Amino acid sequence: MLNFDHSDSAFTPEQVMENRGRVAIFIDGSNLFYAALQLGIEIDYTKLLWRLTEGSRLLRAFFYTGVDRTNEKQQGFLLWMRRNGYRVISKELVQLPDGSKKANLDVEIAVDMMALAGSYDTAVLVSGDGDLAYAVDAASYRGVRVEVVSLRSMTSDHLINVADRYVDLEAIKEDIQKVSKPNSGYSFRPMTGIAALDSEG
Repeated sequence: MLNFDHSDSAFTPEQVMENRGRVAIFIDGSNLFYAALQLGIEIDYTKLLWRLTEGSRLLRAFFYTGVDRTNEKQQGFLLWMRRNGYRVISKELVQLPDGSKKANLDVEIAVDMMALAGSYDTAVLVSGDGDLAYAVDAASYRGVRVEVVSLRSMTSDHLINVADRYVDLEAIKEDIQKVSKPNSGYSFRPMTGIAALDSEG
């Protein structure tokens, strides 16, 4: 006979983690940069990968970003990312009438999320962009479990509503931030609407 002693509670965090299966991570680089700026931290991308995977089997971690080919420091950072567990998907930045530069990679994120849907069990979407809610909803109909990780103040309510789990970056910032020390590598600094790079060393 089944025991329903705990029928008044949802799944425990441990049960949720056990059921993640193979994980695919989709990171909206621009969204994460500005979230980190709001939090006043620099992201340690090695720690981020560990935290988002949380012991599950990682299929692939995608990092989507606009690029300025003339920015050598950014190119160096992206090379480091490629060599440290990330599949970098990039698009040239387009200059807008107000002088700022932007590259929208929502379509690339949505297409990859759907194209790989049969190969993973859980998608971790690091973005608060409401434009991705439709893709999240569509992936869930394919049997995928979707976790959204982003800063609450920068996250669409609709995106949270269609996700299976939501994690506020504020709650995990201690786990993913870079500890400042000399020559610690690359760090991002936002500049005229784009995420530019600076070096600490």
